[in-house]
Amino acid sequence: MSSDTVFRIDELRKEFGGLVAVDDLSFDLQDDEILGLIGPNGSGKSTVFNCIMGIYDVTGGSVQFRDTDITKLDTHDIVNRGIARVSQESNPIPSSTVGENIDLFTYPNDIFSLTGGASQAEILDIARRFDLDEKLDTLPGSLPHADVRRLEIAKALATEPEMLLLDEPFAGMNQAEIRELSDQIRDIHAEGRPIIIVDHNMKGLMSIVDRVVVINSGQKIAEGSPEEIANDETVQKAYLAGAEVTN
Repeated sequence: MSSDTVFRIDELRKEFGGLVAVDDLSFDLQDDEILGLIGPNGSGKSTVFNCIMGIYDVTGGSVQFRDTDITKLDTHDIVNRGIARVSQESNPIPSSTVGENIDLFTYPNDIFSLTGGASQAEILDIARRFDLDEKLDTLPGSLPHADVRRLEIAKALATEPEMLLLDEPFAGMNQAEIRELSDQIRDIHAEGRPIIIVDHNMKGLMSIVDRVVVINSGQKIAEGSPEEIANDETVQKAYLAGAEVTN
């Protein structure tokens, strides 16, 4: 693995009984990149994320992060090594405030740890990055949808990750909200965090990523810049049934 390749999956395979969900998939992530992972519903994108995070045991292949094989690690060990994932389902603790939700994720990811956590100033700083600083005492159920999605990213950032996996961060947002969140994601990336994004909003995703990997039925069918993918006939036929991919 080269010095600027922070992450790689190699011949990753996941089978569920007789179903092959991820079919010998390989790609890498450079330390200065935002990478888009796209494909139609059921193509295996979330399954790839679940394999990376140790939620699913892989059938074959490997996952490497910073020159270390993390394929068989438990999820909490993967988080401790510096990878955080934002799932497509928002799951804040409904009985805890925005500030308390963020605070929870600043504690060490260890059931035996009784100390740690961030100061109120640190929690405020994380919240401010997502325009949640005036909502620290608000329960998640009172937040608009876009703020709930921002809270999920704030929680992930509270773990002090070196790399982020974002699963459908723009889901349910309007164009103004997407532009605002895109700027916030760019700011996170500018601090030296490589990011992989899965999203069905092509306009939002293509405007923020440096490179795109396209999968269909668990197989990689294309890889390249947003411009190259937008003009790729294989992508247009297999992913969008002939429709144009716009960036």
